[in-house]
Order: sequence, then C-alpha cells, then structure tokens
Amino acid sequence: MKYFIRLLLITGVVTLPLPSVNAETAEEKGHNIAKEVERHDEGWQDTTANMKMILKNRQGEQSSRSIRLKVLEVKGDGDKSLTIFDSPRDIKGTAFLSFSHAIVPDDQWLYLPALKRVKRIASANKSGPFMGSQFAYEDLASFEVAKFKYKYLRDEKLGNHDTFVVENYPQYKYSGYTRQIVWVDKKRYIPLKIEFYDRKNDLLKTLVFNEYKQYLNKYWRANEQMMNNHQNGKSTQLLWNGYQFRTGLTERDFEKNSLKRAR
Repeated sequence: MKYFIRLLLITGVVTLPLPSVNAETAEEKGHNIAKEVERHDEGWQDTTANMKMILKNRQGEQSSRSIRLKVLEVKGDGDKSLTIFDSPRDIKGTAFLSFSHAIVPDDQWLYLPALKRVKRIASANKSGPFMGSQFAYEDLASFEVAKFKYKYLRDEKLGNHDTFVVENYPQYKYSGYTRQIVWVDKKRYIPLKIEFYDRKNDLLKTLVFNEYKQYLNKYWRANEQMMNNHQNGKSTQLLWNGYQFRTGLTERDFEKNSLKRAR
C-alpha cells in the first residue's frame, strides 16, 4: 500500500499539499522586513537638517516653530540627536538631547533657557507630548530592531506604492502604545505610514511620510511628516530642508554640556 501511494504521488495522479520546510512564520517575516529597513539606512555617519514644526489645534488655529537637528549614527546602539529651537522667542534656545537605545530606556534631557537648567526626562514620561506637539518623546528615538517584536500582516497597495504591512509590538518599558502598524515600501524599505494604538488598543495617531528625497545615492528622507491625533483632533506637521550628511560631528557635540551652549 505504501508503495502504491508513493507511485501515485510520483506519477502525478494524486497531488497532495506538502509542507514547506523553509516557510517563514508571520513573526519571522515581520522581523526580517524590520532588519531590511535598518540595513538600508546604515552608514550615513552623521546628519544635520532644518525643520519647521506646525502645530494645529482642533479649531484649526496654527502656531509654528523653527528647529535645527543634529544626529550622530552610533554602531551597536541607538543614535544620538540634538534638537535646538530657534523660534518663537519664548522657547528660543530650548534644546533636547536624546541617546536612543534598544531595550534599556533612552537617555533624554531638555534644556530650558528660562530656568537655565537641564532637566532629565524620566523613563516613565516617554509617552508624554514633546514640546506641545503630537509627537511623544518615544517617537523621537531612532529605530532599533530590538525595540519591537514583529508580525507581518499582509501586502497592500498604498497610493502608487507596493508595501508590506507589519505590526510592531514595543518591548521597552513605559511605552504609550500597545502596537504600531507600519506600511513599508517594498522597493526602498522606508516607512510610508504608521498607525499608533494606545494602551487601550484604540487608534491614537497616524503618521504619514511624504515627499521622500534620496541623499548620497542611498539614504531616503521625507521632506514632510504629518502626525494626526484622532482622539484630540490636533495635528503636527514637520517640514524638513537643508539635509547635510557626513559633516564631521563627533561624540563631543552630543555631551550634556552641549545643551547649554547650543546655538
């Protein structure tokens, strides 16, 4: 009987589904996509850029801020970034320093010129709003694969782009999110949209990346990021320009003392 069944399979008279030895699970595929996102954005060393932050409330009233950003790529750990506010006048000179990590809490400090002191941001407050915007402190940390667990959900068309849709589950303490759903461009391995779900698993915010531009023939940066808060009706738009790479920034440019002398 065993020989007869084998013969039927060989001759094609009967075709039975056979398990795939190398089939990826949804979790493995999601993790591999995240690793590709990280791999496609390695090696830029350091960057500087200018940014305009536009805050809009539920009534449509707007206010704006001018900001400069410096970022240092750190191998084997998260990136270091320094954010400096140039306007409006009441917050000019405010500076934010962030050392991103994977699982251990990020190190973050805020310099308030009116008080002339540096304030450390407690790990438990990372889900709080950054300078009145709809971005949380944790949203400003660099992407590290180990920060999340992943699950591939599906392939999906987003506008003109073919994307992977992946669910990310934060693994670090004090996150304000239960999960994030990310649309990743299949060709460039860059995020096009992220949905953030709060601790009750309700949709909280959506971040959309627009007008990507390539630098050094490899690295993609969005000229616009739009964060909409679905629960309070507020939004924050980030408009980027003046990107420069490999400018010679070093660890010394990201010391705590650099907050007070940031100009």
